[in-house]
Amino acid sequence: MFSKNFFLILISLLLFPLMATGAPTITCHCFTDRSYDAAHPAKTDPYFLVTTQNSFFAALFVVDKTTVVIKKQSGTSNDDLWIAYWLASRSGISADILLRQRSEVASWREVVAGQRISFKKDDAGFQHELQNEASSPVLAQIIVDTVLLKRRLLTAGEIAAMRTEFAGNQEMIIAALIANNYHKSAVDLYRKVIKGDRSWGMLLLEANINPARLQHEVDRMFEK
Repeated sequence: MFSKNFFLILISLLLFPLMATGAPTITCHCFTDRSYDAAHPAKTDPYFLVTTQNSFFAALFVVDKTTVVIKKQSGTSNDDLWIAYWLASRSGISADILLRQRSEVASWREVVAGQRISFKKDDAGFQHELQNEASSPVLAQIIVDTVLLKRRLLTAGEIAAMRTEFAGNQEMIIAALIANNYHKSAVDLYRKVIKGDRSWGMLLLEANINPARLQHEVDRMFEK
């Protein structure tokens, strides 16, 4: 004969995975290390990568960086933010509306179809992947690459080389910032980091970029 407590424990074990799956993913941006430390040069790289991307995103879409951080902390992924704000810039529809609709349907393709969003000729790559039900990371990567190319922050060759070597969106953006200030190859900078010869913090300082003023530096890059 099984006890009442046994059944309670069994039910809890069965329900726990369901509760865990249904819980939103919270992305923490609470960095304890924000100042470059020469004794531990790579320790603050996660902070520099996230902050540079947030600053770039805020400048590109003319949105307050605090709003971006809050949305991420509430569970919205980097990739979905890129897609929503980029589609908003194409359609005039609020990014919040697009994000809300995305939470109610199976894919971004359904959101675009429902809102009847049209694209420009040079959006063909994004549109193709969208129609093929590409994942959010793939769509976001296309957007980031398109922005970097159109704004002449990276060349097509640099983008292809870095993506082949598994550079993520954050690495692409910070490399573009440093390269444009340092007048160096973004690919070479990225390779120095992945080989362990440099940290992103070291490269920022070598390029005379004040890590404490990343938003200002990114804004200045957009003014060029």
